[in-house]
Amino acid sequence: MNIYKKLFNIQQELKAPKNLYNKFGNYNYRSTETILEAAKPLLKTNNLILLINDDVQEIGGKNYIKATTKLIDIETGESIENSALAREDEARKKMDSPQITGSCSSYARKYALNGLFMIDDVKDSDATNKHGKDEYEAKEDTTTFAGPESKKNNVKNIWTQPKKTSQTITETQVKQLYATGLNAGFNAEIIEKQIQKKFNKGIKELNSNEYYQAYNGYKQMVIGKLTK
Repeated sequence: MNIYKKLFNIQQELKAPKNLYNKFGNYNYRSTETILEAAKPLLKTNNLILLINDDVQEIGGKNYIKATTKLIDIETGESIENSALAREDEARKKMDSPQITGSCSSYARKYALNGLFMIDDVKDSDATNKHGKDEYEAKEDTTTFAGPESKKNNVKNIWTQPKKTSQTITETQVKQLYATGLNAGFNAEIIEKQIQKKFNKGIKELNSNEYYQAYNGYKQMVIGKLTK
């Protein structure tokens, strides 16, 4: 069994419950640690190693943490990588520099893992959270997401016409769309161009139906890559 089949099996079997609760925002959420704890038994079963590392990057005068997850097959040496970026928020008055960087790292790692294991966070904490009410306890869920990186440039138009609705998508859905697009092989700039071309609007202006059309389109591409 090659590494792609093994990853496909993990994506189907992994269960990472939202076992943490934020009393200020009144929502349940999952953390990086929750995902890792759920993944460990499946990694052992499939003879895989998961490595995670962070790299600090300066973009436009702002500091970003790039988290990269690397899945390695110990039987063949094959590997798969997935990355996500999160920006350090300097406005956190209640947090010192190490806390800000640590929170940013945790957030980037969470979305890198989400992309690797195809964890759908569209109904996670950000869907109902008002971030300004909780500066510290919800710090993992308030870091600015900058979008993923990739080198591929094209995508087939496999999205169908969405139903009309006026409500725009949440920040979590924006982040998840970027992460899924990355896993499909596209960078943030290409994803934004694809969304603009398809829906004639920016990614943050999408309504929920348009979001699901785009998200499912990218997700099908990822599944197609893994099952080839």
